Formats: sequence, C-alpha cells, structure tokens
Amino acid sequence: MHIKSLTFLLAAILILIPTIAHSDEYKVDAGDVLSITVYEQPDLTTKARVGSDGEISFPLLGIVYVDGLTASEIEEELRYSLEKDYLVDPQVNVFIEAYRSKKVFVMGFVNNPGEYEISKDRPTMVLEAITMAGGFKEGAAENGTKIIRVEDGEKITIPVKVTDIIRKGDKYKDVVINPGDIVVVPESFF
Repeated sequence: MHIKSLTFLLAAILILIPTIAHSDEYKVDAGDVLSITVYEQPDLTTKARVGSDGEISFPLLGIVYVDGLTASEIEEELRYSLEKDYLVDPQVNVFIEAYRSKKVFVMGFVNNPGEYEISKDRPTMVLEAITMAGGFKEGAAENGTKIIRVEDGEKITIPVKVTDIIRKGDKYKDVVINPGDIVVVPESFF
C-alpha cells in the first residue's frame, strides 16, 4: 500500500512538472527581439522586435499583439492564425533572440552611481539597487530616498523610508524597481 501511494505521488508530480515549468516561462516584453520560423515556409521566417505597444509585424498576418505572452503562446497564436486562413497544419517556432535591456539608474549619495542591470527572472527591490551601486555614501539622507518612475506618460515620485526597512526590518516597505526607474539618494544636510 505504501508503494502504491508513493507511485501515485510520483505520477502526480510528473504530470504537474510541465505546468509548473510553463508558468515560470519568460513573458515577452517591449524591446525583445523574436526569431520566428514556419517549417517549409522560408518567406515567413522573420525577426521582429516587440514594439512599445506590444505588437510585432508578421508576414501575411500583419500586426500581432504578443506583449505578456510566452514563446509557446506566441507559437500557438501564430499557428492558429496561419491555419485559419493560409496554411494547412503550420509548424511555428518562436525563439527569443534578444531580451530588452532591463536597467535601473541609481544617482546621488551612493558609492558608485550609475546604470545597473536588473533581473529578468525575479523582482529587484530598491535596497538591492542601492547595494548594486555600492551602498550609501557617508552623508546620505537614507530616508530621503525616492524612486522616479514614468507610468502612462506621467512622472511619479515614490518615497522610500529606508530606515524602516533596514533598522526595523519592515521588508514590506521595500519597493519593487521597474526597468527605467531612477533611484535618487539625496545628501543629508545635518
């Protein structure tokens, strides 16, 4: 009986592994470059950069919205659209050839101000960005730290109380950094 339970558990895990792996698959973002091939259709082989509107241009189909989709979801979308009007059982392959650079800028009273690459696979927090810039310089106004972000064409400023995060251990006040954000650490005047 114990072996049956173990066998059942193993079978369940093997069934779920593709689902779990698929859910972690990279989702395409503006600026990424896709290499798309359709088996035995060289005229449809193309490279396409995802525009800021989340769209690509593809032969026969024109504009296709791909932002936030995985490579396999894009393959399925293109396959369906090509099969619907143009080809019999098209075999589509999508490869992400280049990822958009995901950078954050850290300025002000840090040891190494500059531009830093942030992770594509997990969120980067404001304290991590400051650490990448060598940490606070002596004389930094830690609680004056702010993030400057552009959302929907509008500039917003997000204040960050760093001492609450560092000294009080309040991790929930650490803010996720978005690509293109500017982290500013001002000088303390007292």
